[in-house]
Formats: sequence, structure tokens, C-alpha cells
Amino acid sequence: MFLIDELIALLAANLILSQALGTSTMFIAADSKKNMLATSCVITVFTTLSSATAYFIDSILPASVSELRLLLYTAVIGVLYIIMLTVSYFVGKNWFADFRKYIHVSAFNCAVMGTLFTISGRAAENSSAFDLGWYISSGFEAGIGFIVAALILAAAYRKLNLAKVPASFRGFPAMLVYLGIISMAVYSLK
Repeated sequence: MFLIDELIALLAANLILSQALGTSTMFIAADSKKNMLATSCVITVFTTLSSATAYFIDSILPASVSELRLLLYTAVIGVLYIIMLTVSYFVGKNWFADFRKYIHVSAFNCAVMGTLFTISGRAAENSSAFDLGWYISSGFEAGIGFIVAALILAAAYRKLNLAKVPASFRGFPAMLVYLGIISMAVYSLK
């Protein structure tokens, strides 16, 4: 159930909000198999680790200070961003130049922050039922949801940019129509 919610959120939020700014991570991921694998793995790491940290933030802060929670979530993602860049630099200096772009586009992606708010919101509804394991598994499921959404997008990415598609719909408009239909189909499973 959570996976379906995350898939819908990823399709809507990532493509509409991010692509409007020209930085859609899913388009980068769907561009090639290498990009999709690397971006999806990095986003899964970010959602999982940040969700684990969100557990501690949520358990310390009362629900009434949501503005502070937003700042702490952003700070956690920023710290994870720096840690991942540092670790990848020291672990693999020869592939760091290629890999850092995946960290850059994944760290402050709306999928990561949206996962934190979704998890935090569900935990606030019933605080006694959610533990650290639930936070970690929910973050991991969100990363898997991104992978599924990227696979769905990759299936049609090149075909929606062919010359057979009218020029006014080619690219982003065709992708929005396609994803709107896919989102409705996935939402109906709920």
C-alpha cells in the first residue's frame, strides 16, 4: 500500500514540480540504463538513511514544531549529501567524477524530502505503532518506488520523443499525458 502511495507521489511531484524547473531526476534516470541504475541506487540510499534519521527527529520533537522539523530534515539531507560525496571521493577517486553527478541530482530531490514528510505524517497519526525498523523499511520502499517509477518512464521515454509524435506534444507534454494515465491506473489499484 505504501509503495503505491509513493509511486503516485513520485510520478506527480517529481515530474510536475521538478521538470517545471528543468531538473527532473526521473528524466535523467530514464535517459540510460546506467543513469537509471546509479540514480535509483543513490536515491534509495538517501531515502533509507534519511528516514532512519527522521525517526530520531520525530521521537525527540513534538508535533507542534513542524517548522523546526523541516529545517532538521533539510539539515540531515545536507549532512548525508556531504558524507556521501566525501566517502565516494575517498573510496573511489578514479570514478568520483562520474559518480558525483548522481549524488548531486539525488540528494535534494523531491522524492527524498517527500518520503520524509510522508513517513513523518503517517507516524504522527499513530505514534505508538511505528519504530525505527518501520522508518527504515518505509524509506527503502520509497527508493524502490522510485525505481519502479523510473522503469515505467524508461519504457516510454524514447518512443514519446519519436518523429511520429506531433511536435507540439513531443517531449515533456507527451510525458505528462503518459504519466497522467499511468498515475490514474496505479491510483485505481489503491
